[in-house]
Amino acid sequence: MVGSSTPAPDPKRLQRAARVLLRRPLLRASGDDADFRLVREHAAPLRDWFDRNTGWALHVDAETVRLRKVPGDPHDPTHPAREEGRGRLAFDRRRYVLLCLSLAVLERAEAQIALGRLSEQVILEAAAPELEDIAFTLTTRDERLDLVAVVRLLLRLGVLDRVAGDEDAFVRSSGDVLYDVDRRVLAGMLVGARGPSTITDNDPGARLRSLAEDSVAHHLDSDDLRNTAVRHRLTRRLIDDPVLYYDALTDAERAYLTSQRGALTRRITELTGLVPEVRAEGIAMVDPDDDLTDVRMPEQGTQGHATLLLAEHLAAAEGPVTLDDLYARTRELAVEHASYWSKSARTPGNEPELVAQALDRLRALGLVEPATVDGRAAVAGRPALARYAVAAPTVTTPKGGTP
Repeated sequence: MVGSSTPAPDPKRLQRAARVLLRRPLLRASGDDADFRLVREHAAPLRDWFDRNTGWALHVDAETVRLRKVPGDPHDPTHPAREEGRGRLAFDRRRYVLLCLSLAVLERAEAQIALGRLSEQVILEAAAPELEDIAFTLTTRDERLDLVAVVRLLLRLGVLDRVAGDEDAFVRSSGDVLYDVDRRVLAGMLVGARGPSTITDNDPGARLRSLAEDSVAHHLDSDDLRNTAVRHRLTRRLIDDPVLYYDALTDAERAYLTSQRGALTRRITELTGLVPEVRAEGIAMVDPDDDLTDVRMPEQGTQGHATLLLAEHLAAAEGPVTLDDLYARTRELAVEHASYWSKSARTPGNEPELVAQALDRLRALGLVEPATVDGRAAVAGRPALARYAVAAPTVTTPKGGTP
């Protein structure tokens, strides 16, 4: 009898499964049925690809799927967790601390927990001497909003399931909320290659690097292992970063990318459908379907329009532009587009907020970087910003004809 072999996966379905994982690295059978089944169907080739090319482990069981992504650049602050809904405010340091404390409390909690009980335990944890610069007593509405933002993130991730109650009532101090705790999802939240308790360095930056460090980096005693670590870092950044600039790489990374660029980008394209755009300054993996990014440009609405117009202004500038100049340009744009922009955006004095939001988006897309001009805060365009430059139109006249 001739032995049978496992059939090769359908490339299109495998690509769909990979894109699902990159959009949502944590899936539950109960809440993401179709996507969950698709990823489970392709678990073996996905696990092999991510392990070989990024060092990210893929965990799959009967209830959950977890791609343990760690960033190529652990110090990049431009893609924070955000609230849902209008405004989508970014998480600040206090919210991240509350998130970590909430996870620690839930690890020791029963199968169900009330928001009031969670808040009491978080207050106790926040009183630790190591967190003396984080004040959290739940005595103000802003603190309640911070905790609710954390809880709603945990609801989206599936760590918590709401049983009864409403978070808005908790913010108003007029009610409580009861949750189920999903321990399978909770156990998969931490994705570092090392356990935090094994890191002895007290410097926060060094601790973060160690937590996100590639596991092969601890055994770099051969060329093969060193190349593996470099391949993992570069592939992570090509997948996750809007633009990978050569000047942001180490000499070893730049040399490896120069020699292996074609192989690296081809493998990413085959798995994800991202298309390489290679320029003299770096590489961008462009998504034709535009659904693998958390930051888009152009975007609809006043803020999106203002961001695009400021990008055009920065792209046309010769050198860095001061924040004061950007405020002045925003005032001009508010008058020029008064019939399209929202009333708040046209209100005098709101220019700093509009500019700050626009620059946050442009930094997240790798289009600008901080600079100074005569000691004043400024912004400089990065090479990829050139795609937003507007050239003067030209009219050509064919021979013997009219324009």
